[in-house]
Amino acid sequence: MTGSNPKSNRRLLGVFVVAAVAAAIGAFVATGLLVSIFEHKVEEKNPFYRVVELDDETTDPAVWGKNFPLQYDDYTKTVDMVRTRFGGSEAMPRTPDEDDWRGVVSQSKIDEDPRLKTMWAGYAFSHDFREERGHAYMLDDQTLTKRHEFSPQAGTCVHCHASVYVPYKQLGGGDLIKGFEKMNQMTYEEARSRVDHPVACIDCHDSQSMELRVTRPGFIEGIKTLKASQGVEDYDVNRDATRAEMRTYACAQCHVEYYFKGKEKRLTYPWANGLKADEILAYYEEIGFNDWTHAETGAPVLKAQHPEFEMWSQGIHARNGVTCADCHMPYKRVGAMKISDHHVRSPLLNINNACQTCHKASEEELLDRAETIQERHIELRDIALDALVELIHTLKEAREDGLTDEELADGLAMQRRAQFLLDFAEAENSTGFHADQEGARILGKSIDYSRQGYVSIAEHLRERMKAASGGG
Repeated sequence: MTGSNPKSNRRLLGVFVVAAVAAAIGAFVATGLLVSIFEHKVEEKNPFYRVVELDDETTDPAVWGKNFPLQYDDYTKTVDMVRTRFGGSEAMPRTPDEDDWRGVVSQSKIDEDPRLKTMWAGYAFSHDFREERGHAYMLDDQTLTKRHEFSPQAGTCVHCHASVYVPYKQLGGGDLIKGFEKMNQMTYEEARSRVDHPVACIDCHDSQSMELRVTRPGFIEGIKTLKASQGVEDYDVNRDATRAEMRTYACAQCHVEYYFKGKEKRLTYPWANGLKADEILAYYEEIGFNDWTHAETGAPVLKAQHPEFEMWSQGIHARNGVTCADCHMPYKRVGAMKISDHHVRSPLLNINNACQTCHKASEEELLDRAETIQERHIELRDIALDALVELIHTLKEAREDGLTDEELADGLAMQRRAQFLLDFAEAENSTGFHADQEGARILGKSIDYSRQGYVSIAEHLRERMKAASGGG
C-alpha cells in the first residue's frame, strides 16, 4: 500500500480553492445581476416618485417637475431657439424694441416677405407677425405682439396660448364650458390677468392617473362636430378616443384652424364639412363668415390660423397611425424608463429618435428627403403668393378705374378663395411636410382661383373698352 502524494494533494486543494473562489464570484455577479434586474423592474413599475401631492388645480409645471424631473427638464428646454432650414417651430433671435421686456424675439415674417403685408392689408397680421418659437414663449409672445396696437384682441386668444384649464373651471364654478364661455367675452387684458403659465402639464395630463386628456373646450366641441358629420353621434373625446389618438389630440387642441363665432366670440373649429382646406372654406361660405374686409380691394376675406392637425390628417403619417407625439415627442430611454421627450421641437432636430425608429436610412438621407419636400412647397407657395398679389393689385386698379361692385364681384370672390387656401398652406408650420401632396393640391387651387379672378377682371375691362369704342 502506497502513501498519499503531498504535491498531488496540494494541487488538488488549489483546484478546490480556485473553484470555490470562482463560484463565490459567480454567485456575487449573479446576485448583483438579479438585484439590478429587480431594481429596474421596480423602476419600470414606478416611473415616478410622489414627492409632492398633485391635484386638479396644480397649474405650475415646476411643482409637477418634483415628481417628474426628467419630463420637466425636457419641458424647460423649449426655450431653445435652434432653427431648421425652413424654420418650422424654431426661430432666429432678434433684439426687441426698447419697450419690450423680452430679452430676445424672433424675426419678423412680414419684414422678410412684404407680400404678406399685401395679403393681410387691413388686418392685424399686416402690422406684426413673427416666426413661431417654442412652447415656453407662447404666452409672452401673444401678450406682447404689436397686433394689440392695431386692433383689440379678444380674451378668446388665451385658449391656445396659456394654461387655461384651471382658470376656466374657476370662472365656471367648476364647469369647464361655462368658464370658457365667460372668458371668450372678456378683453384680452382681462383674460390675460387670469392665467399665469403657457401650456402646462395639467393641460394634457390627469393629475392622478397621468393619462392623456383634452382640456380645451374648442377641441372638445370641434371633434364632436367632426365625428357627427361622419355619423358618430355624441362623441366624447375623453371617453371615446384611444390612447394612440390622444397622442395626437392632446396637440390638436391648439394646432388647428378656428374662428370666433358670433358676438360672444365663441372659439369654434370649422369642421362640420371635414378637415380639408376647401371643406373648411365651403363651411365659411355657407355661414357667410369673414375675418375682415381687405383694405386694398374691399374683398370679404379670411385669415387661416395654424392648421397643423388638419394638414397632418391628410398625410402619409396619419394614414399609417403615426401621431404628433411620435415625431415631436418621441420615446426615449433614461435608465430603465421609457419616457416621451417633452422637449417639443421639430423632428429634424432629433432625427435619430424621431425618424429612424421607423425609417432605416441615414440621418443625412432623411434630412435631405424632408428638405426636398419643403423646398418644393416653398417654390409652389411663392408662385401662389405672386399670383395672389398680382390679382390684388389688378382688383385695386380696376376699382380705381371705375369698375362697379357688380363687375368686381367674381374677382373679389376669387381673391377670397385663393387667399384662404394660400394662407392655409402658409400658416401651417411644417412647410408642406405633414402632407406634401395635399399642400401642392391646395396651392394649385389657389393659383387657379387667382387666375380666374384675373380673367374675370380682364373680361370686364375688355367689355368696357368695347363699349367705349362703340362696340366696334
